[in-house]
This record gives sequence, C-alpha cells and structure tokens, in this order.
Amino acid sequence: MVMARHWYSSAPVVDGHPLLQEPGFWPAHLADLAQDFTPEDFGSDAADADAMLERLHYPSAWPAFRVPLARGFAIVVHYNSGEEFTTTDYFLTHPDWSQDLVLASDDQDRIGPGLCWPELAALLKAPPGATGVTDPHARLLLLLPVLGDTAVPEEAVTAVGRALVAHGAPAVTEALARCLLQGHPMWGAADWWFDEDERSWICEGEQSPRKTPLGDHLPAQQRTALEACLTGG
Repeated sequence: MVMARHWYSSAPVVDGHPLLQEPGFWPAHLADLAQDFTPEDFGSDAADADAMLERLHYPSAWPAFRVPLARGFAIVVHYNSGEEFTTTDYFLTHPDWSQDLVLASDDQDRIGPGLCWPELAALLKAPPGATGVTDPHARLLLLLPVLGDTAVPEEAVTAVGRALVAHGAPAVTEALARCLLQGHPMWGAADWWFDEDERSWICEGEQSPRKTPLGDHLPAQQRTALEACLTGG
C-alpha cells in the first residue's frame, strides 16, 4: 500500500535533485517504460545506468524530487526502498493541505495513470522564482511515468524527443519517444474526458485515482486554484 507522504518524515529521504545531472539517471528512472530500449538510446553507458538504479534503490537513502507548480502546488516524487522492493510514489501537494493527493504509485496497489497529456503539457513551465525541478525537459521526463493517455498528440512525441536530446540522447529517436508515451506497464494508457461541470479531467482507467474529479473534497477556493494550475488557466 502506498505510503502517505507525511510518513516519509521518519524515512531516510535525501535530496534527489543532484542525481538529475548524473550519467545514467534518465534510463534508470524510465527503465520500466523503456524495457525494449538500451541505456545507449538515452546517450548513457549501461554501467552508469545500472549504478544509478542501485543508487535510486538504496534502502538507506530515498531520493525525492520536487516539481514546483503554480499557486503553491507541487508534484513530489519519492523513491521508497523497502526491504523487499522499491516503489516510486507521485504526490500532488499544497502547503494548505493536511493530506496530499496520490497521483500514481508503482507499488502493489498499482495506482495510475494520474495525468493526461493536456495537464502534463500545462505543467512543463515552472512558475517564476520557483525552486526544485524547473527545467521543462527534466519536468517532462521526470513525470512521464504518471502519464497514461490514449490520445497523446504528435506534439507530445516531438516534445519528448526534444527532452531526450536535451538530456543526453544522441539524436531524436521517435520510436523511444512513442514508447515512453504509451503509459507505465502497470496501468498503461487510458481514455480521458473533460467534465465541463466539474472543470476537471476524468480518467477511465481501472486503477486511476482520477476516476472522480481531482480535489472534489477541497474548499471551493482551493479547488478553483487547483483547476487553474492543471489546465494552465
């Protein structure tokens, strides 16, 4: 069962941001999505990717990454290395919330997908003065495991290809970009539709936390801010 984020306060969490610049990070982070590709397709050495996987899975150091969003929201990515296996949890957070929202988790509960392409595209630009993961290419690649959308446009393939090249891929590899957009193998891609009344994207995926409007339990003001954040409004 996915760990509530406040429980991480007693866990060996470390700042993962320095890892983004190290060799082998992207093929390691995206390994589950790119099983038919090699680290060399990412512009990395296989030994570097293997070493990075070990670092991401250290039981004594759980890397965490913060993707700052508009209006105080953020997506926090936590690696959780237990005694038997490592999972990756993706939380939507806000300082005014008493409990964060789980967007995706590859633990045994298989929670996802948590974002559709229009939402992810709206989150690629960091707000002015933000700290954390601010590079749009890194934000896209870091959050790709949360995505699962059967209707990704061609512009998404182009965006992922450019992000890969920006972070070390030797050339734009359309096949790799398309593979990364097919969704995490634990939940794959799903159909989404926009509920005009709720002003929220709804996912048809069986294991998605987005089968109901996101944040429908929040006070009206916070809900409005969340909608604007995820729609680019």
